[in-house]
Amino acid sequence: MYYVYSIKCKDGFYVGCTNNIQERLERHQNGNVPATANRLPTKLEFYFGTENKYKAFEFEKYLKSGSGRAFIKNHLID
Repeated sequence: MYYVYSIKCKDGFYVGCTNNIQERLERHQNGNVPATANRLPTKLEFYFGTENKYKAFEFEKYLKSGSGRAFIKNHLID
């Protein structure tokens, strides 16, 4: 499985993609991911799983776009 996920950081949100969600979240929480190391603490907001690697990366790319960010704010988080 491939997972697209969003975590809440102290200064906003981070969207990523992985094939091992548990390990990736632990790396974020431990400060081992450069993109979020200075933005701790982190908390999982949502994730989406699919067997198709390419669809996962396409969805991640969409969520990082302007309309994708709006979609997240309007439908997936409080």
